[in-house]
Amino acid sequence: MPKISRKIMPPAHPFDTSYLRDAGDEDKLKEECGVFGMIGVADASNFVALGLHALQHRGQEAGGIVSHDPEAGFQSARRFGYVRDNFTSQKVMETLPGELAIGHVRYSTSGSKGPTAIRDVQPFFGEFAMGGAAIAHNGNITNANSLRRELIERGSIFQSSSDSECIIHLMARSLQRTIPERMEDALRRVEGAFSVVAMTRTKLIGVRDPLGVRPLVLGKVGDGWALSSETCALDIIGAEFVREIDPGEMVVITPKGIESHFPFRRQEPRFCIFEHVYFSRPDSILGGRSVYETREAIGRELAKESPVEADLVCPVPDSGTPAAIGFSLESGIPYAMGIIRNQYMGRTFIEPTEQIRNMGVRLKLNVNRALIKDKRVILVDDSVVRGTTSRKIKEMILDAGAKEVHFRIASPPTAWPCFYGVDTPQRDKLLAATMSEEEMRAHLNVDSLKFISLDGLYRAVGEAEGRNKKCPQYCDACFSGEYPVTPADQMDQGFQMKPAAE
Repeated sequence: MPKISRKIMPPAHPFDTSYLRDAGDEDKLKEECGVFGMIGVADASNFVALGLHALQHRGQEAGGIVSHDPEAGFQSARRFGYVRDNFTSQKVMETLPGELAIGHVRYSTSGSKGPTAIRDVQPFFGEFAMGGAAIAHNGNITNANSLRRELIERGSIFQSSSDSECIIHLMARSLQRTIPERMEDALRRVEGAFSVVAMTRTKLIGVRDPLGVRPLVLGKVGDGWALSSETCALDIIGAEFVREIDPGEMVVITPKGIESHFPFRRQEPRFCIFEHVYFSRPDSILGGRSVYETREAIGRELAKESPVEADLVCPVPDSGTPAAIGFSLESGIPYAMGIIRNQYMGRTFIEPTEQIRNMGVRLKLNVNRALIKDKRVILVDDSVVRGTTSRKIKEMILDAGAKEVHFRIASPPTAWPCFYGVDTPQRDKLLAATMSEEEMRAHLNVDSLKFISLDGLYRAVGEAEGRNKKCPQYCDACFSGEYPVTPADQMDQGFQMKPAAE
């Protein structure tokens, strides 16, 4: 969808930093969504609410749950804000009965980019001739614009601006007999990245795209089954992690058991490598590896590649912490919590003056002056996107009396936008797209700046020989500019792919 220019409004109170995202001052990539489904347990929606709470890091704008009960039929609740503020209410949860439910937490990467509209909040529901179905989607459809135009021309009426709604309309137009077959039919038309959790009156369905860009795992609790974006959400409900859903696999779960098949053409998988770097929770398991241990290994690799003399290794919390620990262990330089994160940014009635609004980063982070003063400090962060936050943190460290500031970044330079379900700025807003590493160092005005190499990142995630240039083991388009699926909609809007010879 084309971007709509609009005035950036100040926040209603000084501790509301949601405005920073549109102001270009939010300097972290935002994950797309989290999905969770449950079948075979009483009050399945309660399990889903717990699962979504564990997946809150994947989307904080809004959440929704759809459940089914033989007597009440399909019921849904969609709300803005955090899971804890909406789906802990007994009054709300009593409206979602049944042994089958799915849920979704949202951070918009397609559709409306301003305040979230309730019509864009998933799961989406459709009533078909053979019964109803609800669907929750994690990822991004790269040919959604062309699909939407085609569907509208054929009479479909869209209710939301989300690309995910295309799947429901494609299912409605399919001539297949059952809902799972219609879903297969619809997803064969879809390009891009998708991990889908869906439900009918009697079935829980999970599907991953053929490249397996976005994660999806299977768990078991008692006689019930769970599908989740991450294993950490299985832990919160006491479920046993069974396995990952394979790339290109569809599982259909009923009280009788699980059916699995592969409806798409087999391809070499390209899981998102940034899930290892930042998106997934450190207590999750990805590809049989602890995310925490992988991030610690990234820090060790970074210390080998880019050593520097210093007195302290400090993480930019919280995402830089495991890599900073790894850097400290490898380098022998002491680890210290030089920056403290404020976990309780709340509301206040203070008038939001311009001075207070400009505090931005200081509302979230504060320097531990007693540790920093007169020290040479290595700051370890997961990424540099626009560089705005990095500059402010550097200024805070120097204001606290640091002698030197050295940045070490636990990912390669982010030089290309992601079109597979991550909210990434346009390419000209990415610092690494317009500057060399030395130019970025000068721009940030730090004593040194080093990123982990792409091969080093691959080694840290378990690929001993590094990146296979002919057939990369992961999707790393945000670093390399090599997109495993052509972003058709973006190409139509003028996006230029990296030349093959570059």
